[in-house]
Amino acid sequence: MLTTEAHADPLPPWAPPPANACGEVGFDPILRQPKPGALPGPPPPIVLTPPYPTIVPVRVPGPPESRERIAQAPLPPLCVNPCPEIAGGHVNAQPTPPEVPGPPQATPPVQLPKIEFAPQEEPIPLPVTLLPPINMFPKQPAPEPVHPTVQPGRVSPAPPAPAVRTVDTVSQLTGPGSQNRTDFRWQVLGTDLGLMWESKPGQVAVMFGDTFGGGWQPGRPPPKTADWRSNVLAFSSDRKLDDGMSFDGMVLDRPCHAAELLGSAKLRNWETTTIPTSGFALGNRQYVSYMSIRRWSYVPGMWYTNYGGIAYSDDGGQTWVKSDHARWGDLFGFGQFQVSTMVPHKDGYVYMFGTPNGRIGKIGLARVPKSQVLNKSAYQYWRDGQWIPTAQVHLLPWSPAGQLAASPILDSVSGELSVRYDNASDMWQLVHLDPLRGAVTLRNSKSPQGNWSEGATLVDTARYPKSYGGFIHPWSTAKDLYFTISEWDPYNVFLMHAVF
Repeated sequence: MLTTEAHADPLPPWAPPPANACGEVGFDPILRQPKPGALPGPPPPIVLTPPYPTIVPVRVPGPPESRERIAQAPLPPLCVNPCPEIAGGHVNAQPTPPEVPGPPQATPPVQLPKIEFAPQEEPIPLPVTLLPPINMFPKQPAPEPVHPTVQPGRVSPAPPAPAVRTVDTVSQLTGPGSQNRTDFRWQVLGTDLGLMWESKPGQVAVMFGDTFGGGWQPGRPPPKTADWRSNVLAFSSDRKLDDGMSFDGMVLDRPCHAAELLGSAKLRNWETTTIPTSGFALGNRQYVSYMSIRRWSYVPGMWYTNYGGIAYSDDGGQTWVKSDHARWGDLFGFGQFQVSTMVPHKDGYVYMFGTPNGRIGKIGLARVPKSQVLNKSAYQYWRDGQWIPTAQVHLLPWSPAGQLAASPILDSVSGELSVRYDNASDMWQLVHLDPLRGAVTLRNSKSPQGNWSEGATLVDTARYPKSYGGFIHPWSTAKDLYFTISEWDPYNVFLMHAVF
């Protein structure tokens, strides 16, 4: 376990890199001072990526997603590779040899960064409509339209900001050197997000975003041979989180290989990937909100979506169906519910918090009866009691007006977010990346529409470089919050613990 005090010096003393129980070196998420006496490494290269256009035919509709699955076999002891025949070639696969002190080193000459050219294909998609075989793409029946009424609502007084006592890095969950050895067990070397929900009593589902296998290296663009999967899913029954979170298994399509669940075209300017944003369970059905990414922006932290949607699973998360009708389009980049977090509540509604594409939008709010999650016409949007002078009408807050009419529930902009309702304290907890503040923050409220407290810093991006996320473990409490963060350069997921 890596333990650090909250809000400490952003450059804590040098520390040896962490290692898992098998002696494999992992990644330290904290920005450290250089090792005393160590020679500086070469500066990172300057990579120039001039684009070149290519016309790419795109089949419409696309091929059906693979539903091939195998059961997770019982896992051997942690340091025993379950599939030794395919476990070679991993980064940091060997135990770290002990350090041997050497003679003092001379001061090295100044090294200039290398300049690398990596021309980047800029696809121009050309849709090609093919006649698929009968029943290959059965159309989903549209839900019966409903017409929810306009209903009253009110905001609650803002509670005090959470008082953060400590924030600890508990463990590295994924990648080489992780406590779960996901590289050897499931061919997961690089991944991010790690959003969580209770999939059934005693079990937590952990869903990750873009995932890479063999050929991936930290801090480098993944090669085309890096076994790219848009998303993968693990399960955990570990309740002792103070020493990490162990995985019981993952959804597999072949031995020791995590399956892609929500497929994507993997073509920039059409559909680059499909990224999960939240998950929840109602009875035996699992739901995941996701975003269909059209392309990544050249501006860091920004992207453009096709739509935000909902998928569901009726077989415990093994296979998923994307709803054709529960989708929120991205009209000219202004679609509100592109990056959504959905939370069921005891009042009979599922609340959906959403931002536009990228990390500089404000949070809107919608709700839907639990029985109508896949029926877009059943959603009501929080409108903050707006007065329209031209019509001489005072709008009641919960309205079926549509996503673009949703009022912001916070003044600040937000990146990805995670929301949890704590039944014991009757308090809503919202963790989100605040890009202007440079921090992952926590806010509390007595109601989903607010008012929300001021944000308390959980993770400072100056201390945890290029960190993002902040997805709450569902077994957290109002005083002990476990959550995951990702870091871009190691491109892996860490479990954090905050005490209030």
